Amino acid sequence: MSVVERSARQSSAEFAAVRPGPPDLEAFARAVLGLVAEPGDGVLGRTISALRAVRTAELLLERVSGEMLSDAVGEAGGALDAHEARTGLERWLPRLDHATFVRSISQAARVGARFVVPGDAAWPGQLDELDVHAPIGLWVRGRHDALAQSARSIALVGARAATGYGEHVAMAASAGLVDRGFTIVSGGAYGIDGMAHRAALASDGMTVAFLAGGVDRFYPLGHESLLTRIAETGAVLSELPCGAAPTKWRCVDRTSALCCSPRMRSSSSWVNCRVRSFRSPIRRFGPFSTAGGVLSQRSARTFSTSGPRAIRL
Repeated sequence: MSVVERSARQSSAEFAAVRPGPPDLEAFARAVLGLVAEPGDGVLGRTISALRAVRTAELLLERVSGEMLSDAVGEAGGALDAHEARTGLERWLPRLDHATFVRSISQAARVGARFVVPGDAAWPGQLDELDVHAPIGLWVRGRHDALAQSARSIALVGARAATGYGEHVAMAASAGLVDRGFTIVSGGAYGIDGMAHRAALASDGMTVAFLAGGVDRFYPLGHESLLTRIAETGAVLSELPCGAAPTKWRCVDRTSALCCSPRMRSSSSWVNCRVRSFRSPIRRFGPFSTAGGVLSQRSARTFSTSGPRAIRL
């Protein structure tokens, strides 16, 4: 019996509460790996791509050296030099703690969260565009299939310090897209995000909030009631395990996962560089009253997650 199988057996009762059904070693390994890495960790993503999640978790639990990890990835046809492997292990191994893992799983079970992984019917296929930076798994409160690949969804995000005009545009866009059958995805933050969520709820539509921390602790606190309403009719999700606190850079990576422009001005250039390679169309709204804004609105009519089909707002 491998170290991953032994660990899964020890935590079987707790994990079954967040992953109903037959035992799933792949999902369990992804839950372990999600505990040790920050969102968007491309080194771990490349390792998982080469070795698969179970073998990767096994090597980490065995606390192998950087050279051994690099050799294993190379033998599997991947590319990971010894330096990358060593620095990766320095990040991951200090977080590899059984008690912390069990506590995180128990917190998820307490709030009714479920763990979804690639290959599940409920997995949002759009996230695969992030390639090795894609989430290892998703923790979901509410409808676990709210962003299934077959669902029509669109992300609306913007500044926290939004103007009244910006909030008006966000609400109009959200309501109009709900009327056309779209699920509205945003980040749950103050400003544009909150308005997009509220307009979707007011229009009896489905909305999904993608958090930069664990789903056991709604953030920001001022949106606790809003996020609770979202979880009742749609979903609140995160790639971070329960117990993880939101940070500035986790917000940046969360915005990248939303495949939209960032809300944080200090990091906008960095995120824009990351999203340029996405296949899903990405558009920015500008003021309707300016020439640039008119062009933005014309462009916005052509974006959806299902292809280049016009959506007239």
